[in-house]
Amino acid sequence: MAKPTSVESYLAALPERQRIVLEKLRKAIKAVAPEATETISYQMPAFKAHGRGLVCYAAFKDHYSLFPMSMSVIEAHREELKPYLTGKGTIRFKMDEPLPAALVKKIVKSRLEQNAARKHR
Repeated sequence: MAKPTSVESYLAALPERQRIVLEKLRKAIKAVAPEATETISYQMPAFKAHGRGLVCYAAFKDHYSLFPMSMSVIEAHREELKPYLTGKGTIRFKMDEPLPAALVKKIVKSRLEQNAARKHR
């Protein structure tokens, strides 16, 4: 895949199955963070809020990932994340399983709260 120049170009370059899944993820993020701006960061679609990175997401061969840009958020939701593979800064979801939208929204909300708290320091 060529380096994406926009979220739309990133999504357009994906096979349909992956694009549909990421559009659902994107919609869940936007539902919680409607004021966040979309951009490309680390060659992935990303959202920024309060002048800081909020989350990134990306499609891979057999899974897609949400990158909360915060290990403390992953740790705070560790119990809820047990069914999903987590690593340093990433949460992996299987491509053929339904998006856990409620969990994604909780994670994004936590990140919004972190960013807002940092802004007010």
